[in-house]
Amino acid sequence: MIQISVLCLAMLLPAVVHSAQGHHAQRLLHHLMENYTSALRPVEDTDRALNVTLQITLSQIKDMDERNQVLIAYLWIRQRWHDAYLKWNKEDYDGLEVIHIPSNLVWRPDLVLYNKADDALSGPVDTNVKLRYNGEITWDAPAITKSSCVVDVSYFPFDSQECNLTFGSWTYNGNQVDIFMGMDSGDLSDFVENVEWECHGMPASKNVIMYGCCSDPYPDITYSVLLQRRSSFYIFNLLLPCFLISFLAPLGFYLPADSGEKVSLGVTVLLALTVFQLMVAESMPPSESVPLIGKYYIATMTMVTASTALTIFIMNIHFCGPEAKPVPHWAKVLIIDYMSKIFCVYEVGENCASRSSTRDADGQAVREPGKCQLSKHPETEGPRPPPRIKPQPHLTRAERSLFSTFPLGKYESPDAKVPPADCCKEDRKVSYLPPCCPDDKKAPARGPVAVTCRHGNGLPGGDPKLVRNVEYIANCFREQRATCAKGAEWKKIAKVMDRFFMWIFFIMVFLMSILVIGKAP
Repeated sequence: MIQISVLCLAMLLPAVVHSAQGHHAQRLLHHLMENYTSALRPVEDTDRALNVTLQITLSQIKDMDERNQVLIAYLWIRQRWHDAYLKWNKEDYDGLEVIHIPSNLVWRPDLVLYNKADDALSGPVDTNVKLRYNGEITWDAPAITKSSCVVDVSYFPFDSQECNLTFGSWTYNGNQVDIFMGMDSGDLSDFVENVEWECHGMPASKNVIMYGCCSDPYPDITYSVLLQRRSSFYIFNLLLPCFLISFLAPLGFYLPADSGEKVSLGVTVLLALTVFQLMVAESMPPSESVPLIGKYYIATMTMVTASTALTIFIMNIHFCGPEAKPVPHWAKVLIIDYMSKIFCVYEVGENCASRSSTRDADGQAVREPGKCQLSKHPETEGPRPPPRIKPQPHLTRAERSLFSTFPLGKYESPDAKVPPADCCKEDRKVSYLPPCCPDDKKAPARGPVAVTCRHGNGLPGGDPKLVRNVEYIANCFREQRATCAKGAEWKKIAKVMDRFFMWIFFIMVFLMSILVIGKAP
Protein backbone atom coordinates (compact mmCIF):
# COMPACT_ATOMS: atom_id res chain seq x y z
CA MET A 1 0.00 0.00 0.00
CA ILE A 2 2.85 2.36 0.77
CA GLN A 3 4.57 1.50 -2.52
CA ILE A 4 1.44 2.33 -4.47
CA SER A 5 1.21 5.70 -2.71
CA VAL A 6 4.85 6.50 -3.54
CA LEU A 7 4.30 5.54 -7.17
CA CYS A 8 1.25 7.78 -7.49
CA LEU A 9 3.17 10.66 -5.88
CA ALA A 10 6.04 10.22 -8.34
CA MET A 11 3.62 10.35 -11.25
CA LEU A 12 1.88 13.50 -10.01
CA LEU A 13 5.10 15.36 -9.12
CA PRO A 14 6.06 16.40 -12.73
CA ALA A 15 2.59 17.75 -13.33
CA VAL A 16 2.78 19.72 -10.11
CA VAL A 17 6.25 21.02 -11.00
CA HIS A 18 5.11 21.92 -14.54
CA SER A 19 2.11 23.71 -13.09
CA ALA A 20 4.39 25.57 -10.74
CA GLN A 21 6.74 26.52 -13.61
CA GLY A 22 3.78 27.65 -15.67
CA HIS A 23 2.68 29.84 -12.83
CA HIS A 24 6.18 31.34 -12.52
CA ALA A 25 6.39 31.76 -16.32
CA GLN A 26 3.11 33.71 -16.33
CA ARG A 27 4.38 35.91 -13.55
CA LEU A 28 7.74 36.35 -15.32
CA LEU A 29 6.16 37.28 -18.65
CA HIS A 30 3.89 39.79 -16.96
CA HIS A 31 6.89 41.26 -15.19
CA LEU A 32 9.02 41.47 -18.36
CA MET A 33 6.36 43.00 -20.59
CA GLU A 34 5.15 45.51 -18.02
CA ASN A 35 7.24 48.42 -19.27
CA TYR A 36 8.73 46.84 -22.45
CA THR A 37 8.35 48.14 -26.01
CA SER A 38 9.35 46.30 -29.17
CA ALA A 39 9.70 49.47 -31.22
CA LEU A 40 13.18 50.47 -29.99
CA ARG A 41 16.54 48.79 -30.02
CA PRO A 42 17.00 46.95 -26.72
CA VAL A 43 20.30 48.54 -25.71
CA GLU A 44 21.18 50.45 -22.56
CA ASP A 45 23.59 52.75 -24.41
CA THR A 46 22.22 54.04 -27.71
CA ASP A 47 25.74 54.79 -28.95
CA ARG A 48 26.65 51.13 -28.89
CA ALA A 49 25.79 48.72 -31.68
CA LEU A 50 23.62 45.70 -31.11
CA ASN A 51 25.33 42.50 -32.25
CA VAL A 52 23.23 40.00 -34.20
CA THR A 53 24.53 36.53 -35.06
CA LEU A 54 23.15 34.99 -38.26
CA GLN A 55 23.26 31.34 -39.21
CA ILE A 56 21.68 29.82 -42.35
CA THR A 57 20.79 26.18 -42.87
CA LEU A 58 20.07 25.13 -46.46
CA SER A 59 17.33 22.52 -46.42
CA GLN A 60 16.40 22.15 -50.09
CA ILE A 61 16.89 23.57 -53.56
CA LYS A 62 13.33 23.75 -54.81
CA ASP A 63 14.01 25.11 -58.29
CA MET A 64 16.58 26.82 -60.46
CA ASP A 65 14.94 28.86 -63.17
CA GLU A 66 17.74 29.49 -65.67
CA ARG A 67 15.60 31.44 -68.08
CA ASN A 68 14.40 33.93 -65.41
CA GLN A 69 17.63 33.56 -63.39
CA VAL A 70 15.89 32.86 -60.09
CA LEU A 71 16.92 30.42 -57.35
CA ILE A 72 14.14 29.11 -55.11
CA ALA A 73 15.48 27.66 -51.85
CA TYR A 74 14.07 26.46 -48.55
CA LEU A 75 16.11 27.88 -45.64
CA TRP A 76 16.18 27.75 -41.87
CA ILE A 77 17.21 31.15 -40.56
CA ARG A 78 18.58 31.41 -37.03
CA GLN A 79 19.17 34.85 -35.47
CA ARG A 80 20.63 35.42 -32.03
CA TRP A 81 21.00 38.70 -30.06
CA HIS A 82 20.85 40.06 -26.51
CA ASP A 83 17.98 42.13 -25.22
CA ALA A 84 19.06 44.36 -22.33
CA TYR A 85 15.48 44.72 -21.01
CA LEU A 86 14.51 41.05 -20.95
CA LYS A 87 16.64 39.73 -18.09
CA TRP A 88 15.66 38.20 -14.78
CA ASN A 89 17.05 36.44 -11.80
CA LYS A 90 16.20 32.79 -12.23
CA GLU A 91 16.26 32.23 -8.46
CA ASP A 92 13.29 34.55 -8.12
CA TYR A 93 11.23 32.38 -10.44
CA ASP A 94 11.96 28.93 -9.08
CA GLY A 95 15.06 28.42 -11.26
CA LEU A 96 13.25 29.20 -14.53
CA GLU A 97 15.94 29.76 -17.20
CA VAL A 98 14.17 29.63 -20.58
CA ILE A 99 10.73 30.66 -21.76
CA HIS A 100 9.21 30.63 -25.27
CA ILE A 101 7.14 33.61 -26.24
CA PRO A 102 5.69 34.91 -29.54
CA SER A 103 8.24 36.72 -31.66
CA ASN A 104 5.99 39.73 -32.20
CA LEU A 105 6.24 40.58 -28.48
CA VAL A 106 9.96 41.37 -28.67
CA TRP A 107 12.19 43.53 -30.80
CA ARG A 108 13.51 41.70 -33.88
CA PRO A 109 16.31 42.65 -36.30
CA ASP A 110 14.99 43.73 -39.69
CA LEU A 111 17.32 41.43 -41.64
CA VAL A 112 16.13 40.94 -45.20
CA LEU A 113 17.38 39.20 -48.32
CA TYR A 114 18.91 41.95 -50.44
CA ASN A 115 18.78 40.09 -53.77
CA LYS A 116 15.22 39.00 -53.35
CA ALA A 117 13.30 38.25 -56.57
CA ASP A 118 9.85 37.59 -55.11
CA ASP A 119 6.97 39.96 -55.78
CA ALA A 120 5.38 39.35 -52.39
CA LEU A 121 6.99 40.86 -49.29
CA SER A 122 7.40 37.52 -47.60
CA GLY A 123 9.91 36.80 -44.88
CA PRO A 124 10.52 34.41 -42.02
CA VAL A 125 7.48 32.90 -40.38
CA ASP A 126 6.39 34.47 -37.09
CA THR A 127 7.47 31.59 -34.90
CA ASN A 128 8.18 31.76 -31.17
CA VAL A 129 11.50 32.98 -29.85
CA LYS A 130 13.52 31.34 -27.11
CA LEU A 131 14.32 33.79 -24.27
CA ARG A 132 16.99 33.01 -21.69
CA TYR A 133 17.38 34.60 -18.25
CA ASN A 134 20.51 36.54 -19.37
CA GLY A 135 18.57 38.32 -22.12
CA GLU A 136 19.77 36.10 -25.00
CA ILE A 137 17.08 35.66 -27.67
CA THR A 138 17.21 32.93 -30.31
CA TRP A 139 14.81 33.09 -33.21
CA ASP A 140 14.56 30.06 -35.53
CA ALA A 141 12.26 30.55 -38.50
CA PRO A 142 11.85 28.73 -41.84
CA ALA A 143 11.63 30.68 -45.06
CA ILE A 144 11.22 29.99 -48.78
CA THR A 145 13.36 32.52 -50.61
CA LYS A 146 13.45 33.54 -54.25
CA SER A 147 16.76 35.17 -54.99
CA SER A 148 18.18 36.53 -58.21
CA CYS A 149 21.12 34.55 -59.54
CA VAL A 150 23.41 35.35 -62.45
CA VAL A 151 23.30 32.15 -64.50
CA ASP A 152 26.18 31.34 -66.83
CA VAL A 153 25.13 28.65 -69.32
CA SER A 154 28.30 28.69 -71.42
CA TYR A 155 29.04 25.06 -70.59
CA PHE A 156 25.47 23.76 -70.44
CA PRO A 157 24.78 20.90 -69.64
CA PHE A 158 28.14 20.59 -67.86
CA ASP A 159 27.86 23.96 -66.12
CA SER A 160 28.20 24.95 -62.49
CA GLN A 161 26.48 27.95 -60.92
CA GLU A 162 27.22 30.18 -57.95
CA CYS A 163 24.18 31.86 -56.46
CA ASN A 164 24.52 34.40 -53.65
CA LEU A 165 22.16 34.95 -50.72
CA THR A 166 22.91 38.36 -49.19
CA PHE A 167 21.35 39.21 -45.80
CA GLY A 168 21.55 42.56 -44.06
CA SER A 169 19.60 45.11 -42.05
CA TRP A 170 17.35 47.30 -44.14
CA THR A 171 17.16 50.35 -41.85
CA TYR A 172 19.97 50.07 -39.29
CA ASN A 173 23.53 50.84 -40.24
CA GLY A 174 26.63 49.19 -38.89
CA ASN A 175 26.87 51.61 -35.97
CA GLN A 176 23.43 50.53 -34.75
CA VAL A 177 23.15 46.84 -35.67
CA ASP A 178 26.23 44.80 -36.49
CA ILE A 179 25.96 41.34 -38.09
CA PHE A 180 28.22 38.40 -37.39
CA MET A 181 28.45 34.92 -38.87
CA GLY A 182 27.44 32.03 -36.68
CA MET A 183 29.51 29.63 -38.84
CA ASP A 184 32.06 30.05 -41.61
CA SER A 185 29.61 28.50 -44.06
CA GLY A 186 26.00 27.51 -44.35
CA ASP A 187 24.83 24.36 -42.64
CA LEU A 188 24.21 21.47 -45.07
CA SER A 189 23.67 18.70 -42.53
CA ASP A 190 19.92 18.54 -43.26
CA PHE A 191 20.15 19.20 -46.99
CA VAL A 192 17.73 17.23 -49.19
CA GLU A 193 19.38 16.14 -52.44
CA ASN A 194 18.06 17.67 -55.63
CA VAL A 195 17.51 15.58 -58.77
CA GLU A 196 19.12 18.17 -61.04
CA TRP A 197 21.67 19.99 -58.91
CA GLU A 198 24.45 18.97 -56.56
CA CYS A 199 25.40 21.37 -53.76
CA HIS A 200 29.17 21.47 -53.26
CA GLY A 201 29.24 23.99 -50.45
CA MET A 202 27.85 27.21 -49.04
CA PRO A 203 30.72 29.48 -47.91
CA ALA A 204 29.88 32.70 -46.08
CA SER A 205 31.59 36.08 -46.09
CA LYS A 206 30.96 39.40 -44.37
CA ASN A 207 31.00 42.63 -46.36
CA VAL A 208 30.84 46.23 -45.24
CA ILE A 209 29.52 48.54 -47.95
CA MET A 210 29.41 52.31 -48.04
CA TYR A 211 26.43 53.43 -50.13
CA GLY A 212 26.32 56.75 -51.92
CA CYS A 213 23.22 57.90 -50.12
CA CYS A 214 24.67 57.53 -46.64
CA SER A 215 28.01 57.97 -44.98
CA ASP A 216 27.48 55.13 -42.49
CA PRO A 217 28.68 51.57 -43.14
CA TYR A 218 26.16 48.87 -43.89
CA PRO A 219 27.36 45.33 -43.14
CA ASP A 220 25.90 42.26 -44.80
CA ILE A 221 26.61 38.54 -44.90
CA THR A 222 26.71 36.76 -48.25
CA TYR A 223 26.23 33.00 -48.56
CA SER A 224 27.44 31.57 -51.87
CA VAL A 225 25.57 28.43 -52.91
CA LEU A 226 27.85 26.35 -55.15
CA LEU A 227 25.78 24.21 -57.51
CA GLN A 228 26.84 21.62 -60.06
CA ARG A 229 24.35 20.41 -62.66
CA ARG A 230 23.69 16.69 -62.99
CA SER A 231 24.27 16.25 -66.72
CA SER A 232 23.07 12.65 -67.16
CA PHE A 233 19.53 13.68 -68.03
CA TYR A 234 20.67 16.10 -70.73
CA ILE A 235 23.27 13.71 -72.13
CA PHE A 236 20.69 10.99 -72.76
CA ASN A 237 17.88 13.29 -73.90
CA LEU A 238 19.62 16.08 -75.83
CA LEU A 239 23.27 15.32 -76.53
CA LEU A 240 23.17 11.62 -77.41
CA PRO A 241 20.25 11.93 -79.90
CA CYS A 242 22.05 14.79 -81.62
CA PHE A 243 25.23 12.72 -81.74
CA LEU A 244 23.40 9.79 -83.33
CA ILE A 245 21.46 11.96 -85.77
CA SER A 246 24.64 13.73 -86.87
CA PHE A 247 26.06 10.36 -87.95
CA LEU A 248 23.24 10.04 -90.48
CA ALA A 249 24.52 13.04 -92.43
CA PRO A 250 27.69 11.28 -93.73
CA LEU A 251 25.64 8.18 -94.55
CA GLY A 252 23.76 10.27 -97.09
CA PHE A 253 26.87 10.07 -99.29
CA TYR A 254 26.75 6.27 -99.13
CA LEU A 255 23.15 6.18 -100.32
CA PRO A 256 22.95 5.35 -104.08
CA ALA A 257 22.24 8.36 -106.24
CA ASP A 258 19.56 6.51 -108.21
CA SER A 259 17.50 5.99 -105.04
CA GLY A 260 16.38 9.63 -105.09
CA GLU A 261 16.53 9.94 -101.27
CA LYS A 262 19.94 11.53 -100.74
CA VAL A 263 18.72 15.11 -100.45
CA SER A 264 15.62 14.05 -98.50
CA LEU A 265 17.81 12.38 -95.87
CA GLY A 266 19.89 15.53 -95.40
CA VAL A 267 16.82 17.74 -95.06
CA THR A 268 15.24 15.34 -92.56
CA VAL A 269 18.38 15.33 -90.40
CA LEU A 270 18.49 19.12 -90.54
CA LEU A 271 14.88 19.40 -89.36
CA ALA A 272 15.49 16.96 -86.49
CA LEU A 273 18.46 19.01 -85.28
CA THR A 274 16.38 22.18 -85.51
CA VAL A 275 13.79 20.67 -83.16
CA PHE A 276 16.47 19.86 -80.58
CA GLN A 277 17.95 23.33 -80.96
CA LEU A 278 14.56 24.89 -80.18
CA MET A 279 14.21 22.71 -77.07
CA VAL A 280 17.53 24.00 -75.74
CA ALA A 281 16.73 27.62 -76.64
CA GLU A 282 13.44 27.51 -74.71
CA SER A 283 15.16 26.60 -71.43
CA MET A 284 18.14 28.95 -71.73
CA PRO A 285 18.14 32.67 -70.87
CA PRO A 286 18.27 35.02 -73.88
CA SER A 287 21.87 36.12 -73.53
CA GLU A 288 24.95 36.52 -75.67
CA SER A 289 26.50 33.45 -74.05
CA VAL A 290 25.73 30.50 -76.32
CA PRO A 291 25.68 27.18 -74.41
CA LEU A 292 28.11 24.45 -75.33
CA ILE A 293 25.38 22.12 -76.56
CA GLY A 294 24.00 24.98 -78.66
CA LYS A 295 27.39 25.40 -80.31
CA TYR A 296 27.44 21.67 -81.00
CA TYR A 297 23.99 21.85 -82.58
CA ILE A 298 24.95 24.82 -84.73
CA ALA A 299 28.17 23.13 -85.88
CA THR A 300 26.28 19.92 -86.68
CA MET A 301 23.57 21.80 -88.56
CA THR A 302 26.25 23.62 -90.56
CA MET A 303 27.87 20.29 -91.38
CA VAL A 304 24.54 18.78 -92.45
CA THR A 305 23.81 21.81 -94.62
CA ALA A 306 27.24 21.52 -96.26
CA SER A 307 26.74 17.78 -96.83
CA THR A 308 23.35 18.40 -98.45
CA ALA A 309 24.83 21.04 -100.73
CA LEU A 310 27.68 18.70 -101.71
CA THR A 311 25.16 15.93 -102.32
CA ILE A 312 23.29 18.13 -104.81
CA PHE A 313 26.58 18.98 -106.53
CA ILE A 314 27.62 15.31 -106.74
CA MET A 315 24.22 14.25 -108.03
CA ASN A 316 24.58 16.82 -110.80
CA ILE A 317 27.84 15.10 -111.76
CA HIS A 318 26.24 11.66 -111.54
CA PHE A 319 23.41 12.52 -113.91
CA CYS A 320 25.55 14.09 -116.62
CA GLY A 321 23.83 13.63 -119.95
CA PRO A 322 25.14 13.13 -123.49
CA GLU A 323 25.82 16.85 -123.77
CA ALA A 324 28.41 16.72 -120.96
CA LYS A 325 32.05 17.35 -121.70
CA PRO A 326 34.52 14.47 -121.49
CA VAL A 327 36.19 13.82 -118.17
CA PRO A 328 39.42 15.88 -117.88
CA HIS A 329 42.67 14.00 -117.87
CA TRP A 330 43.64 15.13 -114.37
CA ALA A 331 40.29 13.87 -113.04
CA LYS A 332 40.86 10.48 -114.63
CA VAL A 333 44.31 10.18 -113.13
CA LEU A 334 43.54 11.59 -109.68
CA ILE A 335 39.99 10.35 -109.05
CA ILE A 336 39.46 7.29 -111.22
CA ASP A 337 42.96 5.82 -111.05
CA TYR A 338 44.11 6.70 -107.52
CA MET A 339 41.23 7.80 -105.27
CA SER A 340 38.98 4.97 -106.40
CA LYS A 341 41.58 2.46 -105.18
CA ILE A 342 42.10 4.30 -101.89
CA PHE A 343 38.38 4.39 -101.08
CA CYS A 344 37.68 0.92 -102.55
CA VAL A 345 35.30 2.11 -105.24
CA TYR A 346 35.01 -0.59 -107.92
CA GLU A 347 32.60 -1.28 -110.69
CA VAL A 348 31.06 -4.72 -111.04
CA GLY A 349 33.84 -7.23 -111.65
CA GLU A 350 36.78 -4.84 -111.28
CA ASN A 351 38.01 -6.34 -108.04
CA CYS A 352 37.65 -10.04 -108.96
CA ALA A 353 40.30 -12.23 -107.42
CA SER A 354 40.41 -14.62 -110.36
CA ARG A 355 40.17 -13.68 -114.05
CA SER A 356 40.31 -17.17 -115.63
CA SER A 357 37.28 -18.45 -117.50
CA THR A 358 35.29 -21.39 -116.31
CA ARG A 359 33.10 -23.83 -118.10
CA ASP A 360 29.55 -24.83 -117.46
CA ALA A 361 28.10 -28.29 -117.33
CA ASP A 362 27.86 -28.51 -121.16
CA GLY A 363 31.52 -27.67 -121.60
CA GLN A 364 30.86 -24.21 -123.00
CA ALA A 365 33.15 -21.33 -122.08
CA VAL A 366 31.64 -18.97 -119.53
CA ARG A 367 33.27 -15.58 -119.14
CA GLU A 368 33.86 -14.23 -115.68
CA PRO A 369 33.17 -10.55 -115.02
CA GLY A 370 35.97 -8.36 -116.26
CA LYS A 371 37.43 -11.05 -118.62
CA CYS A 372 37.45 -10.55 -122.38
CA GLN A 373 38.56 -13.40 -124.64
CA LEU A 374 39.77 -13.49 -128.23
CA SER A 375 40.55 -16.65 -130.21
CA LYS A 376 42.44 -16.69 -133.48
CA HIS A 377 42.05 -20.36 -134.37
CA PRO A 378 38.54 -21.70 -134.07
CA GLU A 379 39.64 -25.18 -135.05
CA THR A 380 41.51 -25.64 -131.75
CA GLU A 381 38.50 -24.67 -129.63
CA GLY A 382 35.58 -26.83 -128.64
CA PRO A 383 32.11 -26.41 -130.06
CA ARG A 384 30.74 -22.90 -129.51
CA PRO A 385 27.28 -21.45 -129.80
CA PRO A 386 26.69 -19.01 -132.66
CA PRO A 387 28.23 -15.73 -131.48
CA ARG A 388 26.90 -12.26 -131.89
CA ILE A 389 28.49 -10.25 -134.67
CA LYS A 390 30.13 -7.06 -133.49
CA PRO A 391 29.24 -4.04 -135.64
CA GLN A 392 32.35 -3.12 -137.57
CA PRO A 393 33.93 0.30 -137.92
CA HIS A 394 33.74 2.43 -141.03
CA LEU A 395 35.72 1.09 -144.02
CA THR A 396 37.95 3.23 -146.12
CA ARG A 397 38.18 3.12 -149.90
CA ALA A 398 41.53 1.33 -149.71
CA GLU A 399 40.06 -1.39 -147.55
CA ARG A 400 37.24 -1.89 -150.01
CA SER A 401 39.69 -2.27 -152.89
CA LEU A 402 41.66 -4.73 -150.78
CA PHE A 403 38.60 -6.84 -150.14
CA SER A 404 37.71 -6.80 -153.89
CA THR A 405 40.89 -8.76 -154.64
CA PHE A 406 39.99 -11.64 -152.30
CA PRO A 407 38.62 -14.83 -153.84
CA LEU A 408 35.15 -15.92 -153.15
CA GLY A 409 34.48 -18.04 -150.10
CA LYS A 410 37.30 -16.97 -147.73
CA TYR A 411 38.64 -13.55 -146.71
CA GLU A 412 41.48 -12.57 -144.45
CA SER A 413 42.14 -9.09 -143.06
CA PRO A 414 45.65 -8.21 -141.95
CA ASP A 415 44.37 -5.73 -139.34
CA ALA A 416 41.83 -8.13 -137.83
CA LYS A 417 38.79 -6.31 -139.29
CA VAL A 418 35.89 -8.35 -140.53
CA PRO A 419 34.43 -7.20 -143.85
CA PRO A 420 31.14 -5.39 -143.20
CA ALA A 421 29.30 -7.09 -146.06
CA ASP A 422 26.73 -9.78 -145.67
CA CYS A 423 28.91 -12.52 -147.12
CA CYS A 424 26.72 -15.31 -145.83
CA LYS A 425 23.15 -14.50 -145.06
CA GLU A 426 22.29 -18.02 -143.87
CA ASP A 427 25.45 -19.28 -142.23
CA ARG A 428 28.48 -17.42 -140.97
CA LYS A 429 31.25 -18.46 -138.58
CA VAL A 430 33.46 -15.86 -137.00
CA SER A 431 36.72 -16.89 -135.38
CA TYR A 432 36.62 -14.46 -132.45
CA LEU A 433 34.23 -13.38 -129.69
CA PRO A 434 33.15 -9.76 -129.21
CA PRO A 435 34.38 -7.95 -126.05
CA CYS A 436 32.39 -8.86 -122.98
CA CYS A 437 32.94 -5.51 -121.27
CA PRO A 438 31.18 -2.46 -122.77
CA ASP A 439 33.91 -0.17 -121.49
CA ASP A 440 36.84 -2.36 -122.54
CA LYS A 441 39.00 -0.40 -124.94
CA LYS A 442 41.63 -3.10 -125.61
CA ALA A 443 42.24 -3.63 -129.34
CA PRO A 444 41.89 -7.18 -130.61
CA ALA A 445 45.05 -9.16 -131.13
CA ARG A 446 46.85 -8.75 -134.40
CA GLY A 447 46.80 -11.66 -136.80
CA PRO A 448 44.70 -13.17 -139.53
CA VAL A 449 41.09 -13.60 -138.66
CA ALA A 450 39.27 -16.11 -140.82
CA VAL A 451 35.70 -15.70 -142.02
CA THR A 452 34.34 -18.78 -143.80
CA CYS A 453 31.25 -18.61 -145.95
CA ARG A 454 29.39 -21.58 -147.39
CA HIS A 455 27.93 -19.65 -150.32
CA GLY A 456 29.69 -17.92 -153.09
CA ASN A 457 28.20 -14.48 -153.10
CA GLY A 458 30.87 -12.27 -151.39
CA LEU A 459 31.70 -8.64 -150.90
CA PRO A 460 32.83 -7.67 -154.41
CA GLY A 461 29.38 -8.24 -155.78
CA GLY A 462 27.60 -6.65 -152.79
CA ASP A 463 24.99 -3.91 -152.91
CA PRO A 464 26.49 -0.42 -152.20
CA LYS A 465 23.27 0.72 -150.54
CA LEU A 466 23.43 -2.17 -148.14
CA VAL A 467 27.06 -1.32 -147.33
CA ARG A 468 26.13 2.28 -146.53
CA ASN A 469 23.34 1.16 -144.23
CA VAL A 470 25.65 -1.16 -142.36
CA GLU A 471 28.22 1.61 -142.05
CA TYR A 472 25.56 3.98 -140.67
CA ILE A 473 24.46 1.44 -138.09
CA ALA A 474 28.08 0.88 -137.05
CA ASN A 475 28.67 4.63 -136.64
CA CYS A 476 25.54 5.01 -134.52
CA PHE A 477 26.61 2.12 -132.32
CA ARG A 478 30.07 3.63 -131.84
CA GLU A 479 28.58 7.01 -130.89
CA GLN A 480 26.18 5.40 -128.46
CA ARG A 481 29.01 3.37 -126.93
CA ALA A 482 31.20 6.46 -126.57
CA THR A 483 28.35 8.35 -124.89
CA CYS A 484 27.73 5.49 -122.45
CA ALA A 485 31.43 5.27 -121.66
CA LYS A 486 31.57 9.01 -120.98
CA GLY A 487 28.53 8.81 -118.69
CA ALA A 488 30.00 5.82 -116.87
CA GLU A 489 33.18 7.80 -116.17
CA TRP A 490 31.21 10.72 -114.70
CA LYS A 491 29.18 8.31 -112.56
CA LYS A 492 32.34 6.72 -111.23
CA ILE A 493 33.77 10.16 -110.40
CA ALA A 494 30.56 10.98 -108.52
CA LYS A 495 30.76 7.69 -106.63
CA VAL A 496 34.38 8.30 -105.63
CA MET A 497 33.54 11.81 -104.46
CA ASP A 498 30.62 10.43 -102.41
CA ARG A 499 32.91 7.98 -100.68
CA PHE A 500 35.56 10.65 -100.09
CA PHE A 501 33.17 13.14 -98.49
CA MET A 502 31.52 10.39 -96.45
CA TRP A 503 34.78 9.66 -94.62
CA ILE A 504 35.60 13.37 -94.31
CA PHE A 505 32.27 14.10 -92.61
CA PHE A 506 32.55 11.02 -90.39
CA ILE A 507 35.87 12.38 -89.10
CA MET A 508 34.32 15.83 -88.60
CA VAL A 509 31.44 14.41 -86.53
CA PHE A 510 33.84 12.42 -84.39
CA LEU A 511 36.14 15.39 -83.80
CA MET A 512 33.25 17.69 -82.89
CA SER A 513 31.97 15.18 -80.36
CA ILE A 514 35.42 14.86 -78.81
CA LEU A 515 35.75 18.67 -78.58
CA VAL A 516 32.36 19.00 -76.85
CA ILE A 517 33.27 16.37 -74.27
CA GLY A 518 36.77 17.82 -73.85
CA LYS A 519 35.48 21.32 -73.11
CA ALA A 520 33.28 20.11 -70.29
CA PRO A 521 34.69 21.42 -66.98
